[in-house]
Amino acid sequence: MASVLASEPSLVYSRRVVEARVHKYHWPAVQLNIWMLIMLISACTIIGVFATFIDIQHTLLLPVPWYFPYYITVASLAVFFILLLLYLIYQRRLLPSIVMIGGFILFVLWLTGLIVISVQLWGPDGSVSSECNIQVFGASPMPKGQTLETLAWLEQRSICQSWQAVFAFGLVGAVFLLWIMVIAYQVFADDAV
Repeated sequence: MASVLASEPSLVYSRRVVEARVHKYHWPAVQLNIWMLIMLISACTIIGVFATFIDIQHTLLLPVPWYFPYYITVASLAVFFILLLLYLIYQRRLLPSIVMIGGFILFVLWLTGLIVISVQLWGPDGSVSSECNIQVFGASPMPKGQTLETLAWLEQRSICQSWQAVFAFGLVGAVFLLWIMVIAYQVFADDAV
C-alpha cells in the first residue's frame, strides 16, 4: 500500500497573479470644481439664512415653520454629498452612478424646498414679497439717522433681502444639481465609446 502511494505523481500548484484592474472614469476637473464651489456656496447660504431665521423666530417667541429646518437639513445633505464626492475623488473611486443617484435624490429634495420658498415668497395671501414691498421697500419716507426706527427698518430690509437670496441660491442649486447629473451621464457615455 505504501508503494502505491509513493508511485503516484505529486501535484504541483502554481499561483497565477491576477491583476485587479480598476476602471477609471475621466471627470472634467474644472467643471466638477466649479460645481462643488457653487453648491457649497448655495448650501451654506441657505443654512446660514434659515439658522438666522430660526433664531429670530425664537427671539420673537414665534413658532418655527417646518420648511426652515427642512431646507437646513437638505442643504446639510448637499454639503455631506460634496464631502463624499471629495473623498471618492481622493480614493479615485468616483463613479458616475453614485453622482447621478445622489444628484437626483438631492434635486428632488432641493426642488421641494424651492417650491415651498417660492410659495412663501410670492404666494397669494400675505406673501413675504408683498409685505416687503409695502412695509420696507415702499416706506415713505425711509427712516434716516441713528434711531431705533432706522435700525428696525434696516433689519426688516435685511430679512427681505435674505428671503430673496435664499430663493436665488435655491434656484441656482437646483440648476446645478441638474447639471451634475448631465456631467455624470456624459462621463459615463464618453467611457462607453
